[in-house]
Amino acid sequence: MDDRPRYMISVAAELVGMHPQTLRMYEQKGLVRPRRTAGNTRLYSEADLARLRLIQRLTSQLGLNLAGVEAVLDLEEQLQQMQARMERLEREMRDAIQQVHRQYRRELVLYDRSRLPAQRRWTSTG
Repeated sequence: MDDRPRYMISVAAELVGMHPQTLRMYEQKGLVRPRRTAGNTRLYSEADLARLRLIQRLTSQLGLNLAGVEAVLDLEEQLQQMQARMERLEREMRDAIQQVHRQYRRELVLYDRSRLPAQRRWTSTG
């Protein structure tokens, strides 16, 4: 998702179908964090717009209040962090397995029956 700040609050509000004051309130509650210009103008990215649409869906379709939305967003963030950690651990595990396989290849000695001395049969008489 594009994280570059692009849209002023009026444009962002129009794109997501909300009032600019609603976006200010969401920012105040920490649900969305638009970037700021040197002149302190809020700028929203595509990622911010997607988050605003999710908030809108959670409140309008699922009937969550803002505390519920905050809990869902926190859980979603935790899930993303855990998925990233799991992917990193899987990569590390694959790398470790490949390292073990490389070690096996170095330690293996080829077995050629034709080069072995003839086997003697042992008997009880000698």
